[in-house]
Amino acid sequence: MGMNPKYYIVEASALPEVFLKVAEAKRLLSTGEATTVNEAARITGISRSAFYKYRDTVLPFQNMMTGRIITFQLMLHDEPGVLSGILAAFAEGGANILTINQTIPSGGCALVTITAETMHMNKTIEELLRQLSRTGGVVKAEILAG
Repeated sequence: MGMNPKYYIVEASALPEVFLKVAEAKRLLSTGEATTVNEAARITGISRSAFYKYRDTVLPFQNMMTGRIITFQLMLHDEPGVLSGILAAFAEGGANILTINQTIPSGGCALVTITAETMHMNKTIEELLRQLSRTGGVVKAEILAG
């Protein structure tokens, strides 16, 4: 009887170093910076056996989210133009917005959820999230579901 896999989103700093090196080796192979597994393993400082052991189980977050529908949750200051700036960031990143929901502002802030299709984005999810966090009037930006 086979087990169904479970997935977790874990901050990179909490992972064992071998997982990060396997992810880097996979990146080197996919970009052509390394042409063989042996070369990628040597560059990253792992054994080929470690690479083969974890290659199918280590996947960077942005690769996992490519072509997916993701829901973002943002806490915004109740000021004119803040939501417009957020929508511009999505458009600039190439995300296709599917839904927008906003609560009535309370205490000078409103909670906004935006669901977007990310297949044709020209930046990673992490880059978009950083851009959203730096946008004026944003108190907090995070991924709610994906």
